[in-house]
Amino acid sequence: MSTEREDGSLVSLRNDPYVGPSFLAVANPGFEQGREGWVWDDGTGVATGHPHTGGSHARLDAGRGRQVRQVVTATGKGTYDVSAWIAAGGPGGAFLVRVNGAPAGEVAVANRSFYSRHTVSRVALRKGDRMEITFASGDGDGDSASGAWVDVDDVMLSPAAPADPRVTSSEPLLVEMFEWAKRKANSWVHLAGTVGPLNVDERHPSGTGAAAYAPSYWAGYAHRSGYYARDTAHQVVGAQILGLSEENKTMLGSFAASAVAAHAYYPVWSFNFDARTYLSIDYRGVDSFVREVPAPFELVEKAEQAYRWSGDAFYVDDAMWDFCRHATTEFVEEHDRLKPNGVAEGTGQGIFEGSASYNESGGEQLVEAGDAFASQYRAYLAASALASARGDEEQAARYAGRAAELRRYFHRGWVANQGAAMTRAYSLSGAPLSGWGRENSWFMPMKRLLLPGPRNDAYLDYIDEMAEGVGKPVNIEAITYLPDTFFANDRDRQAWKWMRYVYDHRNDRHPVAAQGLNGDYPEVAFTLVSQAVEGLMGFCPDAPRSRVTTRSHLPRGIDWVRIDRIPVGGAYFDLRHDGTHRSTLTNGTSTVYAWQARFPGDHHAVRTDGRPYETERRTLHGNVHTCVNVWVPPGETAVVDVARA
Repeated sequence: MSTEREDGSLVSLRNDPYVGPSFLAVANPGFEQGREGWVWDDGTGVATGHPHTGGSHARLDAGRGRQVRQVVTATGKGTYDVSAWIAAGGPGGAFLVRVNGAPAGEVAVANRSFYSRHTVSRVALRKGDRMEITFASGDGDGDSASGAWVDVDDVMLSPAAPADPRVTSSEPLLVEMFEWAKRKANSWVHLAGTVGPLNVDERHPSGTGAAAYAPSYWAGYAHRSGYYARDTAHQVVGAQILGLSEENKTMLGSFAASAVAAHAYYPVWSFNFDARTYLSIDYRGVDSFVREVPAPFELVEKAEQAYRWSGDAFYVDDAMWDFCRHATTEFVEEHDRLKPNGVAEGTGQGIFEGSASYNESGGEQLVEAGDAFASQYRAYLAASALASARGDEEQAARYAGRAAELRRYFHRGWVANQGAAMTRAYSLSGAPLSGWGRENSWFMPMKRLLLPGPRNDAYLDYIDEMAEGVGKPVNIEAITYLPDTFFANDRDRQAWKWMRYVYDHRNDRHPVAAQGLNGDYPEVAFTLVSQAVEGLMGFCPDAPRSRVTTRSHLPRGIDWVRIDRIPVGGAYFDLRHDGTHRSTLTNGTSTVYAWQARFPGDHHAVRTDGRPYETERRTLHGNVHTCVNVWVPPGETAVVDVARA
């Protein structure tokens, strides 16, 4: 069933179950079995001198006409991304995909002597189609002696994301950024059932075995065969926007299942892509594994967010709820010994003993840290929402009360001063610490632990100043938090500035050499996706209760943005903002949705497209907003316009 929009396009009104692509595999994707599965031209072969992972790679000498290729026959219908790590000694190399002899996609091989990731996106196949994957060497500037060799390793097939949201805008850079980010993010998704290595890391480049991978995506270093709690938490919403609900369930569920009493209710820090085996570089035993206090709390928060996006009862069923309950009760009780105050602690003895902060580079022995405190606060709010969804309003009220009490203690007893002098951690000796703490600085306003007002404003100014100057993190994945921090506090200009920074530096080399480029760190792409939708568009769904809230965060200079096919609960919404005064929402679900369109300022003249509405004025994050409530039936488009203040 569908209905036609005014522009003639159709919007689905059904929540049909998503059917993933058929299983497909590349033979010998890392060239560890020599020449097996591939066709080799003269001047090509298997080498061992420059692998990305493992011990072997394909080597193509310089000169025209040198190719390595493989034909894969489709077992059924599906759309796929094809990726590979490629290095080259000059220009002219190519990575091509053909289907039944016809071109299906091509990317030029970058002129880089180190490995970076290349992807041909959304290759559509039907059963019996022959997909040819080809790598061709370059001829440099026309002279084969110029050294335009090509090295190839770690070929990967990904299922094209179930959702394909589209951005149009008056700002071309945003359109370009979003298109790059969603394609890049999707290229990190594993096709379930693919057999791959386990426990790959810099010390064991070939791993310690193999297993079938579960539905999952890369969240962490690309030279390790697993996903990490911290990275996963920051990528969950971007993954939901791409329709990766099954992958999120698998990954969040694996962390939840590992947070047992034997681990002192810490989730294991990293899993192999089979979603069962702990990544060995981070796990030595039940008493020695990487653990950082913010992680269990962030996973609770992200479980609640995934529930609002998907409406999946998995997140409120007993198994997941047990994790949320333990993380917000027993975990806090067991880790509140050195400075008993209801705030979960680290040991001050390093990441294998339990770190209070995500900031691993500070060299400080911390017992309590601002990022853990802030994450604990958000976990209480998330647990309250999940308890309410389970029908336990008494428990929901208790968690809401804990959150409020924790925030009061933060402002009245834990934190002091403002700006650079504001408390952001406590040392093992009990001394308060101020100054720049990276994560234990910016998490406090990002999680809205800080109350709106002068202290919060001064600290946001300090964060922006430090991140632009002497305190700028070396690793791009830390900087990906800054847009979230500023969007959360209605600092839209600064948030957009940091989105641009992350995108503009995607082709810089990552400080970890095996990682390739900044843009080859998965967190970069996933967070740009979520920051466009949740950040710039202020799109906040509540699928279980058929509600959606929006608030334009478009900074001056971006006149309008439209994002089509934002997935919520298996269906879709289209949303457009014109500045911060006009919003348009199309409901592509089969359910009537309540839409609250929020606008900064106190507006008394409200116009809709003739449908009934109610207005309320609310103070959100310290600023007055006009909130317009309308009902949007299936297949219909609603417009809300407010007069400028």
